[in-house]
Amino acid sequence: MSPLIGVPEHIAQVRKVEALCPPLPWSSFADFFKSRVYDRALVNLIFLIYCDDDRAVRYTYSYGEFGTVVQSVATFLHDRVGLRSGDRLATMLFNHDVTVALYFGAWILGVTIVPINVEESVDKKRYILEHSEASAVCCWHTSLDEAKNLQRELPALRHVIAVNDEGFVEGPKHRAKVEIGTVLSSLAAPSHTPSLDDEALIVYTSGTTGSPKGVVLTVENLLLDADAIADRHQFGADDRLMCVLPIHHVNGTVVTLITPFYCKGSIVLNRKFKSVTFWRRVHEERVTCVSVVPTLLEFLLDANEDVTAYKLDSFGGFICGAGPLLKDAATRFEDRFGFPIRHGYGLSETTCYSCFLPNELSRDEHRHWIRDYEFPSIGVPLRHNEMAILSGDGQLLPEMARGEICIRGGTVCAGYFKRDDANEAAFQWGWFRSGDEGFYVRDKLGRPFFFISGRLKELIIRGGVNIAPLEIDGVLRSHPLIRFAMAVPFEHRYYGEEIAAYVVLRGGVAPPTEAELLAHCRQRLPFSKCPKVIRFGEEVPYTSTGKPKRLELKTRLASVLAAYRDRQFREMER
Repeated sequence: MSPLIGVPEHIAQVRKVEALCPPLPWSSFADFFKSRVYDRALVNLIFLIYCDDDRAVRYTYSYGEFGTVVQSVATFLHDRVGLRSGDRLATMLFNHDVTVALYFGAWILGVTIVPINVEESVDKKRYILEHSEASAVCCWHTSLDEAKNLQRELPALRHVIAVNDEGFVEGPKHRAKVEIGTVLSSLAAPSHTPSLDDEALIVYTSGTTGSPKGVVLTVENLLLDADAIADRHQFGADDRLMCVLPIHHVNGTVVTLITPFYCKGSIVLNRKFKSVTFWRRVHEERVTCVSVVPTLLEFLLDANEDVTAYKLDSFGGFICGAGPLLKDAATRFEDRFGFPIRHGYGLSETTCYSCFLPNELSRDEHRHWIRDYEFPSIGVPLRHNEMAILSGDGQLLPEMARGEICIRGGTVCAGYFKRDDANEAAFQWGWFRSGDEGFYVRDKLGRPFFFISGRLKELIIRGGVNIAPLEIDGVLRSHPLIRFAMAVPFEHRYYGEEIAAYVVLRGGVAPPTEAELLAHCRQRLPFSKCPKVIRFGEEVPYTSTGKPKRLELKTRLASVLAAYRDRQFREMER
């Protein structure tokens, strides 16, 4: 039985908005997959290029070769491991061609992938494996002992599969030579009629305020979002997207694996992001677009490579989201390198992206939406979903009014796995509640351009007034000697919460003092929004997907900042 049968009505009405969910021409992921690898026009064209700088490795796969590889993986999973439709396969892997083949091989069988960041703690890995009810886990061969130790604690985890650079440690070698033009001839028979409603992914959120939640994404979710992303950016067979983000996260998976396969384009998959090889790879592989997070833009700015030696005429710019983009960083990057940042927004719960800045904007219009408000705009909604700003009681809010960003349509997930409490809280009023604060402004065509001002849970409430920490982050990071800065609240006797800042300085320069940085803020912010205390550090607290760990940092600094609880900060202080 499909695990999504019996989806509660309050979730179904958010997802199945008829006008936003056009019928897809495929009946299942296997049907979609065969439409690409059986396509005579694609069979000899390159689909996947895998690069590992540390080992000087570059492998290429045509659509036909990729089809054969994926069939061998599916056959192994079905015949040797015994996985069937509805089973869940966890992966503790990194960016690798083996990982891509494993994902696609599972999906054509109707098996759900549960990706786990290899850098997670053992406790979190154990939690995800147990909570997801994974029946098998696939790990890198060097982590086999760790995986087997976890298996001993988890009775439902029946199988541990190890892989190396050649594929499965035992079983078919996925990189076996194949005749160019070979395509799928058969697929292992599924145990139930495959459907677009089948689970494809269970992605666990970071869980900074409790146990991580498993976001259930269906095949239809993946294909609709890929269609919407390809439509907004007009991706086609001539496009080559480069993946530098981890594919254990929806951004890497949906934008740079599924979307190119959907639009009949190609992928350059990097083992990891490296600023020293980034521009050379864009040049050598004739990349047309790269999906990044704001953190990587900062790394490229810091590297400050001279790109004039490269031929970049095919490169159209960056997709950027999955973390707060500050307008100072966006402005500096676009001015320095001359490529547009296609800013967007989405969550794991909405498959990946829900909106982007329109591609057809003139240069001046693009600069306006990036630079002329407190925050860069995240753009207008993609097809297959709608967005709105709602009040705390579910009422639609007008332009410029701040409220919660809410989404509905075909890209909204099927809910949180085994978390009825989280589903009741997140699916309300016929919308999915993002937990993010934002607002919108209409352009002259009447289109709503949305902005995100911060996580509602991260808002600093000083004296009853909500303050968005992103604005303070931006002011601090505009200082030329600051590499990273993040505003955090601390408990305060007079205002409930006051504002501190955590700062990482750039190396090789005379460091500014706390007083100098406080003065920098007071020149640009009202006193109520200014940090009152600054703490310096050396660690940049990001997740593996480039999101700042604000709540974790708040907890870490709490004991130090407790010394300022009873202090009355005054505006005339310097």
